[in-house]
Amino acid sequence: MPDVPVSDAPVPSSVPAPAQAVRRLPGWVPLLIAAVLIGADQWLKLWARTHLNYGDPAIPFIPGLLGLQLTYNTGAAWSLLAGATVPLAVLRLLVGLGILVYLFVRPQPRFFALTLGLIAAGAIGNTIDGLRFGRVTDMLSSPALSAVTRTLRAGEFPIFNIADSCVVLGTLLLIVLSLLPERREQAV
Repeated sequence: MPDVPVSDAPVPSSVPAPAQAVRRLPGWVPLLIAAVLIGADQWLKLWARTHLNYGDPAIPFIPGLLGLQLTYNTGAAWSLLAGATVPLAVLRLLVGLGILVYLFVRPQPRFFALTLGLIAAGAIGNTIDGLRFGRVTDMLSSPALSAVTRTLRAGEFPIFNIADSCVVLGTLLLIVLSLLPERREQAV
């Protein structure tokens, strides 16, 4: 085979540069974050069941913003599907574990992985209550959010828990990611 001359000439600009490497989280990081959030959710639910009384008015925690008031929910958000605790728990478990397995098997960009980890933690946190007690323990009330929903003539804002907050925050972050398509692949 004849020697091919090597040129020091610059590569034409029409040749695309290699894509910037996307920084991905190792699969165990979202698992760890989900475990910590599930632990915090379960601890606060246990604390609420042992220190608050069902039916008592909210105790201000951060006045005007956040209070503590024990209630139970046998459905989903805003008590939708009330009484469907076990089917909802099974669905939540499948979603939560499915997300975590996906993140472990196929590591994702950091922000996307953290966002999905939040949703998985929330799904699993409420699954535990649904399967153990036949209902989900809620204890966080928000006078500020209730003021908004009352203004919209939608009644009081539902009492919620850490797991609910994880699902809502994760969903909002997914919406933000979907609105920024050029950032989706580089999610930092």
